[in-house]
Amino acid sequence: MGTTTTTTSLDAGGEDRVMSAAQQIVKSLNTAKEVREDMLLIFSSFDNRLSNITNLIKKDSDSTGVRFDAAEKVILRWDSSSSNPDTSRHSLPWEDSPHEAAEYLSAVDELLKLVVDVSIRSDNEIMDRAEAAVQLAMSRLEDEFRLILIRNTVPLDAEGLYGSIRRVSLSFAVNEGEIDEEFESFGEVDSVRGCFHDRGASLGDDLCVDLINADAVVELKEIADRMIRSGYEKECVQTYSNVRRDALDEYLVILGVEKLSIEEVQKIEWKALDEKMKKWIQAIKITVRVLLSGEKRLCDQIFNGFDSIKEICFSETAKGCVMQLLNFGEAVAIGKRSSEKLFRILDMYDVLADALLDLEMMITDEFLCSEAKGVLSGLGEAAKGTFVEFENAVKSEASKKPMQNGEIHPLTRYVMNYVKLLVDYSKTLNLLLESDEDEEDDGLQSEDSELETTTPFAKRLLLLISSLESNLEEKSKLYEDGALHCIFLMNNILYIVQKVKDSELGKLLGDNWVRKRRGQVRQYATSYLRACWMKALYCLKDEGIGGSSNNASKVTLKERFKNFNACFEEIYRIQTGWKVPDPQLREELRISISEKVIPAYRSFMGRFGSQLESGRNSGKYIKYTPEDLENYLLDLFEGSPLILHHMRRKNS
Repeated sequence: MGTTTTTTSLDAGGEDRVMSAAQQIVKSLNTAKEVREDMLLIFSSFDNRLSNITNLIKKDSDSTGVRFDAAEKVILRWDSSSSNPDTSRHSLPWEDSPHEAAEYLSAVDELLKLVVDVSIRSDNEIMDRAEAAVQLAMSRLEDEFRLILIRNTVPLDAEGLYGSIRRVSLSFAVNEGEIDEEFESFGEVDSVRGCFHDRGASLGDDLCVDLINADAVVELKEIADRMIRSGYEKECVQTYSNVRRDALDEYLVILGVEKLSIEEVQKIEWKALDEKMKKWIQAIKITVRVLLSGEKRLCDQIFNGFDSIKEICFSETAKGCVMQLLNFGEAVAIGKRSSEKLFRILDMYDVLADALLDLEMMITDEFLCSEAKGVLSGLGEAAKGTFVEFENAVKSEASKKPMQNGEIHPLTRYVMNYVKLLVDYSKTLNLLLESDEDEEDDGLQSEDSELETTTPFAKRLLLLISSLESNLEEKSKLYEDGALHCIFLMNNILYIVQKVKDSELGKLLGDNWVRKRRGQVRQYATSYLRACWMKALYCLKDEGIGGSSNNASKVTLKERFKNFNACFEEIYRIQTGWKVPDPQLREELRISISEKVIPAYRSFMGRFGSQLESGRNSGKYIKYTPEDLENYLLDLFEGSPLILHHMRRKNS
């Protein structure tokens, strides 16, 4: 009995395996329906256990038809092109009815499975219906994909982004003064009032912005998965790229970046172009660090699991936006070179160099990366060329009208504030000027030997300031008054020294350079005293008076006092109008004059004053006490001309 039961069990198990094998063979043969039926008859004639297989296959086919009908019904219900108004709707209820949206996606999944099964069975009738239903579903999903992308695009909060940027606020001031046309358009800078260039600002490393509402990302991924599985990846990529490309274009508009041709950019006046360059610099930072990184993250989320597709999607989305920015950069790079553009061009170079590192990590499109490198190279050449233009402009600036009061020349102010700001770009300029270094070495032979081993930028700065000094030396020759010639050079050289000493320029040019220029200021101070006060001091010498201090010629003494008074009053009248802006230099000059003049005058009065004081009209010749002269010297170099006799009355 036990043996019989075991045999029956084995027979039942064997029959199941035979049935399963027969079904699998039929399915795998991928033959027409009539051929499959003939094969089943052949199988059943071999073994009566296979006599039920026909019914099983028929039952399976009926089940497939039911499943297909149900899925097709859901798809057709949402077909806007259907002729039956009761079964068509215009939009999937993704937001209003997530349950029905899920039902639609399930129907799509069912269709995709059935397509595989039906293709195996080669049931052409159902296969045609299935493909039509899938095509209909993909068209609907493509529309829904587009709508979800558009509706859930997050508007760019430009103010919020700019608010997250660390800023340095710098003021702009213009100083009047006759200067060559090359420099007329530049802001005059004063170290107390700020500077004429705002370098821009930087974004924080952790800035992250959602470009699509987070809830919609899941829905977009579900649609993208099904479109790609259905073989509609091209339509999916195209839809995504078109919508997101338009969104990026709109973001650029919000950031103030216009679509301009190269010709249009080159026609823009400098002030307007400067504003556009500033906006471009900020737009590059925000576009690469925020927008493109956000787009990359979005592609990774929506097309997760499809690496090649997400790369294509990102490249197609980013290309238009990046090329628009690069076109502006190229237009600036090949535009007319002028000194005022240098800082903006260097800013553009620096920000693009930083952005290029991020771009190369995000974008696999070699053409786009190559274009960015080309624009970067062009901006570098433009910066070098503009720097050379500035050097040449300093050398050749040839205004012939001297500063009336010997004050600091506008050229000196401009050039020194210009190069002081350039120090912020030392790293970039060293990189750009390195290839030109050998050509400039010969010009350094007369300077400190220690500079021969310094940076390319420091060498060029040295040559630039040397050109400025040579130009100032030529301008000083415009003064007929030798003393004013010295005052002019003292003011300008000291200004140069102070700008170097009080900034990073001092580290670049070195202490020896500063000491040499301070020595020059002292030499010009000595020359000033000699040129201006020798005549007055000669009046206080004993030579030519005749006799001793007791019997000197009164006529000669009167003449000496009269001549000294005239010299002093003339110097006072003229040099109260001269300007020495630096308070320390002004005080040192007054002290030097006082140390030369006051002791000589006091001594001369002590020896000969008594011979005139006892006579008539002595006040006509001995007008001033030594203390009077000391007080009057305090009025020199203030830039306000005064006449001495008006002041003398209050002391008489």
